[in-house]
Order: sequence, then structure tokens, then C-alpha cells
Amino acid sequence: MNNKKLSLSLAVISGLFLAGCGQSADSSDTVKSSEQTKMEKVMYPITKKGDVVNEYFGTQVADPYRWLEDDMSAETADWVKAQNKTTQAYLSNIPYRDKIEKRLSAFLDYEKVGTPFVEGDYSYFYKNDGLQNQYVLYRQKGNEEAEVFLDPNTFSEDGTVSLASMEFTQDGSLAVYMISEGGSDWRKARIINTETKEMVEKELVDIKFSGLSWVGNKGFYYSSYDKPKGSELSAKTDQHKLYYHELGTAQADDTLVFGGTDAEKHRYVGGNVTDDGKYLLVSAAVSTSGNRLFIKDLTKSDSKLIPVVTNTDSDNYLLTSDGDDLLLVTNMDAPNKRVVKVNALSPEPKNWVDVIPETENVLSVSTGGGYLFAKYMRHATSFVQQYELTGKLVRDIELPEVGTAGGFSGKKTQAKIYYSFSNQKTPSTTFSLDVKSGESNVYMKSKVKFNSDEFESKQVFYASKDGTKVPMIITHKKGLELDGSNPTILYGYGGFNVSLQPQFSSTRAAWLELGGVYAVANLRGGGEYGKKWHDAGTKLQKQNVFDDFIAAAEYLISTKVTSSEKLAVMGGSNGGLLVGAVMTQRPELFKVALPAVGVLDMLRYHTFTSGAGWAYDYGTSEDNKEMFNYLLGYSPVHNVKAGVQYPATLVTTGDHDDRVVPAHSFKFAAELQAKQAGSNPTLIRIETDAGHGAGTPISKTIEQYADIYGFTLYNMGVKDI
Repeated sequence: MNNKKLSLSLAVISGLFLAGCGQSADSSDTVKSSEQTKMEKVMYPITKKGDVVNEYFGTQVADPYRWLEDDMSAETADWVKAQNKTTQAYLSNIPYRDKIEKRLSAFLDYEKVGTPFVEGDYSYFYKNDGLQNQYVLYRQKGNEEAEVFLDPNTFSEDGTVSLASMEFTQDGSLAVYMISEGGSDWRKARIINTETKEMVEKELVDIKFSGLSWVGNKGFYYSSYDKPKGSELSAKTDQHKLYYHELGTAQADDTLVFGGTDAEKHRYVGGNVTDDGKYLLVSAAVSTSGNRLFIKDLTKSDSKLIPVVTNTDSDNYLLTSDGDDLLLVTNMDAPNKRVVKVNALSPEPKNWVDVIPETENVLSVSTGGGYLFAKYMRHATSFVQQYELTGKLVRDIELPEVGTAGGFSGKKTQAKIYYSFSNQKTPSTTFSLDVKSGESNVYMKSKVKFNSDEFESKQVFYASKDGTKVPMIITHKKGLELDGSNPTILYGYGGFNVSLQPQFSSTRAAWLELGGVYAVANLRGGGEYGKKWHDAGTKLQKQNVFDDFIAAAEYLISTKVTSSEKLAVMGGSNGGLLVGAVMTQRPELFKVALPAVGVLDMLRYHTFTSGAGWAYDYGTSEDNKEMFNYLLGYSPVHNVKAGVQYPATLVTTGDHDDRVVPAHSFKFAAELQAKQAGSNPTLIRIETDAGHGAGTPISKTIEQYADIYGFTLYNMGVKDI
């Protein structure tokens, strides 16, 4: 699946999900108002305790809130309503909560336009006029006026049905797009004639974790699991399958291409067809790291899938092709990745020849205009080189400053392609690039009302517990006084080879304008320094990630950027685990903790949906006694202790999150409420008709972050903004 079609101004959308907004406090503002003191006496709903106990390698582990895992029960629904009522009562009494919401609305109310991409005779782009819940897809032919091609805001009245992805045929005459309802990972696919914009057949259903890849105009490949029995939001989905759908036929008659055998289960399977429709490449993985690779000759009706890579020790995928010559991206024998060339008739690794060899920097690659664009990370920031398909270096691409560049993709025939650039303080700018001359020109600047000249962003390197140097980018207003009084958000992720590169976010910009500090630490477990950096934060080395984050907080405090009384930690998904772990290990270090959609029960995460696929990073409690004890040692749900004063905590999740099921957050919140000492509130905010974050309507995003930042500032002692 071509990533450019998923752009939807991804820098903007991911920024909304990851970033924060807030208000700085006056350094003399240390006395809390009587209203604040009164609000801190929260009366929590009573959460009953069950008597469930599990035995792991001879150790008995109680699970008193197991009943909250049943998302289909009326009892769980009643608990959710009661918790939300308590949380909203607290949040609605924060005197400046509504003021924050208005500021966020005003700051986000500007036209946002994504990077253009070409399909057929049209140039397509995503645009949001300001506060539209979902981005609208437009298209334009030549110099004609742009027209609306697809408006996801018409999918539902409240904006909770979103456009998840779209793939066009090579000639641009047909397209298939997928929708997500209520933030769920389960998708429906609709096939349309791009000229008339009308559906050509009945929509496909029950698709999950799927790319889309056309074979000419005849049909396409997609992936899914069998719909689970019981709850489709939490039941385990353990075997992914690749199907081929031929236009004009019923989905029930779709051909199973790969998967579905008891002998060999794969949790993540995808198919990618070469642009000329000659070959199908199938990727099959048992976890989120490493995949087998197969190839099938589509010109022969009786051809079989031929193994290319037979183990899951490396990551390998198709980049592009030229007849029988394939270009692959791999980290086999190259932890920082390389590009190799091989003939499809003898595609085994022994025949691979380097086109772009591995370097000391992590590589990602795209194609456009008949060239390769190597996007390297150097200490989590971008530099880009243009290559011929033979591997000959054409030029370095000059970027405006230190930051993150994305895009550089398009059809082979395009003379001009597009890329975007931003960093923590610089709004995203789209550039056009003439692939022959290398000339770049500004295509479109962001219209956000933010003066980046008033801010500074610097990268520092601090020592973690074991001496490892870890980079962190700190952004704030110029001239900030380092007196320990600055409200600060420390954000981290640290897992699954995900790299946190500096990017602009409107919500974060609002926080910066109000005088807050925003810090992003590039922890082990991420991909900033390749596979070795990733592996250093997995399984029995996961504590390295938490130590890196704790050291980041200590650095911010020791350098007087902030203090423990003004420091909030924030993270989502695997980052939610990060926050849950550090707040239970070092509760005195932080004033506020914001774990979002977190993986918080490390003994049972693998029993829900596709969670077993995360075992490369985590291991499981069933592996062996050593792994069980290690997980038990940091699992947030199992490490909340009675009599400890934990930071003021606002757990956030969505009731339709079928990736990290909300039961993680439910159980963690219940444990905190039962055992919290002192007056710091421990609340949970459960968004309805929302999932893991993608596709969240802007209206819900504004409400959510108004709540989060109001809670954060209020518990830092800020009386007004």
C-alpha cells in the first residue's frame, strides 16, 4: 500500500494525538485556592473486587478486577458511566477548563492542506477548512478548480466514522477505500468509479489490519481475521489471512491466498502487487518485528507462492520493480537497513546485491519520478539523498533547517514530486521538487497563526542509569527562565521500533505559546538508532526504556527546566505502559501522569485481540518463569501499592479501542482509586465511540485535550490562565 495515499496530512493528525497543550504558572503561584482544595476530595464510584486468582509457574496472582474485561456486560457499562460521571464532575469545575477549550478551538481553526499525490489525470489532496471533524479529499485536473472527491464528514453526523485508507488502480479509474466506525480497527471497504464517484458493488466487511493492492482493474488483495466469537472488540484474533477479491463477485467467494492453516499461524499478513501487475509479494509475520517473504508470478494461473525469506529474523518489503528486477528494503545483515536488487526468478537472499548499502544512520526509502529517495535519521532528525535506481547518488536534498522531512513519493512518470518539512516549533511546509534539476520550491505554507521565531528547540543528550546517552528535544519560548517553575510535559514511547522525530503539532504549539515546555525523549525500544536500539528496550531489557524516561525527568529537574511539582509525563499505547511503569516505580518524581490507551496488564495483554503479536517487544507471562517474573515486576496494574501517594492521574481510553482494549485502563484506574494515598486525584476518562486514536474527530480531540490540560495545570497549582 502506498503511504502517500494515507497522508491525510499525517503530521497534523499524529501531532494532535501525541502532543500536549497547557499554561505556564507564575513562579509565585504556590498557594492553592479553597475551590481547588475542595475539589481534591473526590468520592470515587465503588468498584467491586472479585476472587479470581491465576497461577504462573507456582506463583499465585490475584486479579480482582477481571470482571472489567467483559466489555459486553451491563455491569461494566454501568461502571464506565459512573466513572465518567465522576471524572466530568471534577473536570467541569476546573475554573479555566472552558477557556482552554476555546483556545484550542481557535488555534486549530485554520485551513490545513496535505501533500498532493497524482492518480490518473488528477492531483489529489486532503484538506480541512478549520474545525471539520474529518479531512476532505479533493482533486484537481490541471489548472481547473479543485472539486470535492470524497467527504468523510458525510459518513456520520457526529464525525465518528472516518476514512481509514484508499488505494487507486494504476490508471486511476477505480479506487477502494476503507472506513472505520467509532475508531475500531475493523474496517469496511467501498469500491468506487472515480469518474462518477459511485460505488460499483456492495461494500466488503470485516477487514482488519489490511493494506489494499490492485491487480490491474480486475480486483485487489486485502487481509483480515475470522470475526471472533463473543466480543469483536476484545476477543483474540490470532490468524491473519490474505484474500483476493475479484470485482463483480461476492465477498463470500473471495480467494484465500495465504494463511488459514493450523500448521503455521501468522498474525500479520499483507500482499503487495508490483506496479506492472506481474508479481505478488506476500509478507507474513508472527509479531510486529520480522517477516517471511513470498513471491507469486501473477502472469501464470497455476503459479505457486515461492519462499524468498524463510524465517522471521529480519524485516523485508518490496520497494519497487522493473520487469523481473525487484528492489527490496531489508535489515537482514543490516540493522540500519539497506536497499537490495534481485531477479524475481531467483529471489533468494544469496542473490541479493546492494543498491544502497547500510550506513551508520537508519534508512527509510521511497520512490518518485523514477528515483529513489533515501530518508536517513541522524539523531532522530532527517537528511535526504536522491539516488538513481541503480544506486548512483544524484544529490543531497537541502532541507530548510534541522527537523523532519516526509513524502518524496510519486509515480515513475512524474517530473515533480512533493515533500513536507516541520519540527517542534516550525509549522509544516510543503515543497515541490523537480526530480531532474533538484530544484525545490515552496508549494504551500501552513496557515496556523504561530510565530516560530519566538521559540527555540534544542537537542540535548543525557545519561541514562547505565550510562547510555539518550537524545531529547526540548522546546519552549525564547528567554525562558530556568528556575524550576515551568509547567513541562515530558513525552515518550520507547517501543516497537517507532521513532519520534520532531514534528509540528497545533495542540503542542498552543502549550508553547502559553509558556509551557515540551520535551520528547528518544528512548531505547524505538527505532532512532536502528534494530540494536530497538532490541535494547525489549523483553528482559524493557526496564532500560523506563530508566531512560526517568533519567529524562531527572535531567529536566536538575537543569531547572522544571521541578517535580511542575512535571507531567504523557504517553499513549506502548507509551501508556511507559507512563504507568515510571509513575509506579518513581511516584515522587512527577506531579501529573497521563497514560493514554495504555498496555497496563502485562500478564494478560496477549490474550486480547492481536496482542500476542507484541511478544517480540514484551515477551509473555506464559514463556517461562524468568519472563513471567520480569513482567510481574513492572506491570503497572500489578505494581500499584497501598499507602503510596501517586501523581495526579488522568487515565484516558476509548470504549471502541480494539487494539489496546480499555480493560487495561479500567483495571489500572480501579487499582489506583483503591490504593492511592494522599489527595492527588486518580480519574479515568472513557471516550465513547472512540478507538485507539486514529480517525478521532477534531471536535472530540479538542474536548479531550481541554480536559487533559485543564487537569494537568490545575494539579500543578495553576489558578488561572
